[in-house]
This record gives sequence, structure tokens and C-alpha cells, in this order.
Amino acid sequence: MNPVAEEEVEIQHSLFGEILDWMLAPLLLLWPMSIAITYLVAKSIANQPFDHALEDSVTVLAQQVREVNGKLVQRLPGSARDILRADDIDNVYFQIMGPQGRYVDGDRDLPQPEARAEDDELRPGDVRFRNDNLHGTPIRIAYSYVNLEEDSKREPRLAMVQVAETLEKRAKLANEIIKGVILPQFIILPVVLALVWFALSRGLLPLAELQERIRARSSDDLSPIAPNQVPEEITPLVRSLNEMLGRLSLSIEMQKRFIADAAHQMKTPLAGMRMQSELALRQTDHDEIHRSLEQLAKSSEAATRLVNQLLALARAENQPQAGAAHEQLDLTGLARNVVRDWVQASFNYRIDLGFEEQGEDTIIDGNAVMLREMLSNLIDNALRYTPAGGSVTVRVRRNADEAVLEVEDTGPGIPPAERQHVFERFYRILGSSAEGSGLGLAIVREIAQQHGAEVDLFSNPRAQNPKYPGCLFRLSFPLHAAEPEPNDEEPPHYG
Repeated sequence: MNPVAEEEVEIQHSLFGEILDWMLAPLLLLWPMSIAITYLVAKSIANQPFDHALEDSVTVLAQQVREVNGKLVQRLPGSARDILRADDIDNVYFQIMGPQGRYVDGDRDLPQPEARAEDDELRPGDVRFRNDNLHGTPIRIAYSYVNLEEDSKREPRLAMVQVAETLEKRAKLANEIIKGVILPQFIILPVVLALVWFALSRGLLPLAELQERIRARSSDDLSPIAPNQVPEEITPLVRSLNEMLGRLSLSIEMQKRFIADAAHQMKTPLAGMRMQSELALRQTDHDEIHRSLEQLAKSSEAATRLVNQLLALARAENQPQAGAAHEQLDLTGLARNVVRDWVQASFNYRIDLGFEEQGEDTIIDGNAVMLREMLSNLIDNALRYTPAGGSVTVRVRRNADEAVLEVEDTGPGIPPAERQHVFERFYRILGSSAEGSGLGLAIVREIAQQHGAEVDLFSNPRAQNPKYPGCLFRLSFPLHAAEPEPNDEEPPHYG
């Protein structure tokens, strides 16, 4: 059992909206990232001048540290303290520590630097920076070491000088930088959106113009659209549309020709039926009435057969593309069943109808209904043109990578000059006495093309009477793809 196909949900997308989304979505996602990066860059920029000021303060303070009579200076001059404290926004702290971490002067609560390997390499006079907290308030600290030992050959005795300040000025400067960068973006962003909207509208204008040109066409105008009048990006779409218009034009032309031919062919049997019915109405003799009714029955049979063949041809021409709706089937079994259906008709024609097979698998991909219609037309054609006492043989065999279906008869045959024309619709060979509409072989060719088969027509190589060379119709079908490789032995070839 085939799984039930899920119902397709139709979702109509706007090309304008989709392009706009793909352009604006990254822009709107990148904008917060831009703000974050701008904030980090602003903080880095704001830190630089204040770090330079802290470095100068540490350097000045370090120059004030002296050892007098074996002791460090315990207090700075008042002017030096005023310089350090001269800040109306941030709180400024300093600290001087002697060797062995002994407090000398400044703010006792100022945190000490953690012992790190990089501090061991810090030379006296070098200034380092770190971030820390004092009483829960974030601060920026610059620190340096002063060598108290005047003799360079002795072990250095280091004093540490630290200067710290809170971060209000830095934050204020960073905010000013961010405002100077972000505020113009709020003005530029709507302008960018408007420009993007305008650019998309202008860019998609050729699509609207193409739509108007197509809409202005009349219903019977299937001429191709000029590719040089559309943008390069939609040229493939226009070419595909032109190809579809070409196929549609060809299909409509074929339907018109088919209707015209069908109407022309139907006139003869319908006129005959009308004439015979009118003649029967005027007759008073029962024998004459009976003969008129017999002719009426024959005309009705011919009209019925013509209509059936017209419907079969229309069905064959409107089949899906080759390979669609096809299934695996055994060509030998199908041909055997069709021949069995025609046995009784062969008795009426007094013709020997036979079937031959090789016994090898002949699995092909095809439509069983259409293949039965095709073979029935070949057998019907052979029975109609073969004189009484003749024979018709249907043969299925395998040839290399093909399945071959042959129908041969012992009729009058078809001259080589006529063999390409007999497959045309309503074409009949001059001088032919057999009844027919000229559609049977056209149906055969159409169904064969739907199955990717090749059709060949030869004289019957097994005919014994030179007056009746017969016909051999050969159709070669590609085997199913999963079919195993055939034997190396070449099967017999006829004709």
C-alpha cells in the first residue's frame, strides 16, 4: 500500500520582503554588537589619558621618597598632598610602603598588589596598573617600586608607592564617547532603511514591468518574451517561461489539428449513416430495408471504431512524460494475454494467429493499459490487411539489453517509400481495400515514444509468397534498470 501523501501547504513568499529581511536582519543584529564594541573601545580610549596622569603622579611621588638616617620620609610636604588630592570628581588615594611591607604614609586601607611572577621582574621606576576595590568602590591603581639601596652591588631594598583613583571621570568620558558615536547612528539608521527600501523598490521594478507586459497580452498570444528586455538575473526564468510557452503553443496546435482531422474523418461515416437511414425510411421492400440496415450497422461500426481510436490517440498524446506513472511489467506475459483476446477475431478473419516467446525475462518499465492498446492496434492492423488463409505472429524475445516485440503478417506489405508515412495520422496507402481510419499506427508510434521504444518496419523475412511480402513491425524497449546482465550468446535476429 502506498503511503498517504501529506497535504501540501501553500505558502506565498514576498521576494521584496524576503530580500528586505535578509538585509535588515543582519543590520539589526550587528547594531547591538556595534554598541558593545564601541563601549569597550570607548573605555579603552578613556583609560589612556587618566592612566598617563596616574603614572605621572606615581613618578612624582616616588621621587619624594627618601631615606634619611636609615629611615624613610614619613610625610610628604603639604603641597605634594594637595596636588594628589586636587580632583573634584574622583577620590584620589596614595600609599607608601617600606621594605618588608612596613607602612610609611598615605591611606592604610589601600589594597596591596598580589604577588605575581611579573612583579618579580618589575624594575625600580617602572609603573604598573591594576584594577581593584576599596570599600566596595572600584578603583584604578598605579604602583611602582623605589630602590633605597644606593650601592648597586648590594641586595636592593625596595619601597612601594601606590596612587589610586575612582572611575567616575573615566566612565563619564566613555559615556560621552558612546553618545557621540551612537546618537548619529539613531539618525543614520532610518535613513539607511529608507535608502534600502528605495533601492529594493527600484531593483524590483523590472519584475513589475514584466508582469504588466505579460498581463497586457491577449489570451492567444503565446509568442516568446524577449530576454534582452529583462535583467540578467531573471533571464533564466524568462527562458524557462518561453520554453513552456513553446510547448503550450505546440500542444494547442496539435489539439487544433487533431480536432480538425477528427471532424473531417467523422464526416464520412456520419454522412453514410444518415444516407442509409434516409434510404431505409423511403424503402418499402423488406430486403432493401434489410440491406440498408446492414450498411447502417457497418457505418455505425466504422464510426465507433474511429471514435475509439481518436480517444486512444488523444489519451496516448496526453500521457505524462516518459517514465511517469510507469511500473515494472513482464512484456511476454502482457503480449500473451493480448494475443489470447484476439484469437476469436482471427477465427472470423480465417487467419492463423500465433504467439512465440523465448522464455527469458523481459521486464520493462511501462504502462500496461497503453501497451495493450498499442499491441491491439498492431494485431488489428495485421488481421485487416492479411488475406484469408494467411498468418499473423506475435513474438517477444530478448536482444542484448533490450526487450523486442515483433508482429509479423503475410499481407501485401508496405512499400519502402511509404513506411515513414504510415505512422502519420489519417494516412492511408492509395489502392488499399481494407477498412480503416489511418490512426492505428499513429497510436502505436505515440505509445512507443512514451516508453522510449524504437519502432522499425521491415518486410516479413519468413513470407513464402512473393505476391504477399508481408510486414514485420519491431519495437525495441529498454529493459528495467535492475535487470541482470544478459548472456553473451546473441539471440537470433530476424529481418
